Amino acid sequence: MTDLNSKPELDFPEGPAPEALEIIDIVVGEGPEAAPGAKVDVHYLGVEYDSGEEFDSSWGRGQSINFPLGSLIAGWQQGIPGMKVGGRRKLVVPPHLAYGPAGSGHHLGGKTLIFVIDLLGVS
Repeated sequence: MTDLNSKPELDFPEGPAPEALEIIDIVVGEGPEAAPGAKVDVHYLGVEYDSGEEFDSSWGRGQSINFPLGSLIAGWQQGIPGMKVGGRRKLVVPPHLAYGPAGSGHHLGGKTLIFVIDLLGVS
């Protein structure tokens, strides 16, 4: 059973990084559904696909974050809508839907990223 009150743990990915966005529901929520452009309240964990190293986590800061989907990377804009409050979803986001190609100026440019997102609320 998945505990949505604790930081998720990820197994190291196997095989080559996917070229398309992967959306995997770990827990299907039963609350309101996130619509494109909604404001979402989430807890999340982000790791690099190739190294498995964590690069960001709201869990590490001890509080969820709240922001409009339209201000996020394309992988989140495409991967969160349809998710319901109370759910946990894993997104595997290729570089073109994350921070762009290597050399784009962002330290995560050119990297495939894995996020585990807990949807706590929508507005």
